[in-house]
Amino acid sequence: MSVEFWFEFASTYSYPAAMRVERAARAQGVAVVWKAFLLGPIFKAQGWNDSPFNLQPAKGRYMWRDLERVCDEIGLPLVRPSQFPRNGLLAARVACAFTEAAWLPDFVRAIYAANFAEDRDIGVPAVVEACLGQAGQAPGPILAAAESVETKECLRARTQEAERIGIFGAPSFVAGGELFWGNDRLDAALREARGARR
Repeated sequence: MSVEFWFEFASTYSYPAAMRVERAARAQGVAVVWKAFLLGPIFKAQGWNDSPFNLQPAKGRYMWRDLERVCDEIGLPLVRPSQFPRNGLLAARVACAFTEAAWLPDFVRAIYAANFAEDRDIGVPAVVEACLGQAGQAPGPILAAAESVETKECLRARTQEAERIGIFGAPSFVAGGELFWGNDRLDAALREARGARR
């Protein structure tokens, strides 16, 4: 049994989802398949050149307050990033190239914490290096692999796959052929993965 966790490093609600998905899935006996992708191309296809939370100020104000409540509820620190959205391209390439690495979940959580708990620029290679270090990895070979033609194509193909299966936002979960959108749909996705829909 498995659930696909589709995440974008600039995505606000992907932050709490990334911090809890592995623990929640383990409690249900479900494996997590980590799927980093980019929302930018998907938004562009809808005619957007920015996050909808920036394009629609009222929606953005609501989101930041709601995210505070979500993070408070599960005990996550939240510092509103001084730049939003941030460029998660390099981190996404790392995550795409090393999808099955045992250290990947720790790296993903470190990137989200850097962005949404520490207000660090995750688009800066030094920050990505530090997050790899937190995951117990030597950054040199990993960053070299992340810049390869193969990895760039991997992330491009992953984003196209997201579009093909109908993903329009992050976080999204896919289980049992069903798509679930949003941090608050994680439990429903896990029930689907277990074949225990209510």
